[in-house]
Amino acid sequence: MRGDHEKSTESNIELDPRVREAVLKAAPEGRITCPAARELADRLGVDPSVIGEACNQLRIKIKGCALGCFR
Repeated sequence: MRGDHEKSTESNIELDPRVREAVLKAAPEGRITCPAARELADRLGVDPSVIGEACNQLRIKIKGCALGCFR
C-alpha cells in the first residue's frame, strides 16, 4: 500500500510510438538536455509537455532545464 506522501510517476497517458522511439533514441543513457528535448518536440511537431511526459514514463532525466518546461 502506498503512503499519502508518495506520488505516482506513472501516467495513464499512452505514448505515441513515434514519440517513444524518438525519445529513447535521443536519450540512450537515460538522460537528455532541455534544449535537446525542446528540439525533439519541434522536430516531431508536438508540445514539449508530450516529450516531458514520455521522459517521465520512460524514466529519462531531463537535465539543464531552467525554464520549467519539463516536470
